[in-house]
Amino acid sequence: MLCIWWDQLGVEYYKLLNPSKTITGTLYRTQLMILNRALKEKRPQYYSRHDKPHPPYSPDIAPSDYHFFWSMAHALSEERFSSYEDTKKWVDLWIASKDKEFFRLEILTLPERWKKVVASDGQYFD
Repeated sequence: MLCIWWDQLGVEYYKLLNPSKTITGTLYRTQLMILNRALKEKRPQYYSRHDKPHPPYSPDIAPSDYHFFWSMAHALSEERFSSYEDTKKWVDLWIASKDKEFFRLEILTLPERWKKVVASDGQYFD
């Protein structure tokens, strides 16, 4: 499982969980504390505005989104990994290959996706 937080400038923090791990309250809390430090270091403007980290589902910082995982899944379609380390290396390289425009465009399209969610009344849509 990939836990990732990103904004329009890029990835703030991510962690590829070992296959034997699952998300627990304690792990999620730890990740949010690490995210807090990453935001303070990478995006000090967040602290000058709020003096605290954004909540995990803020419109300013998206923990995940259809665009991000769709793009990753597409790139993964031909990949086969024999170890956690190989998988992590691939994820590290894939994330590093994405420029700021990749992230910026997705953040800018979020309002349209939110409108589709509301208009679909809970039904699935592409």
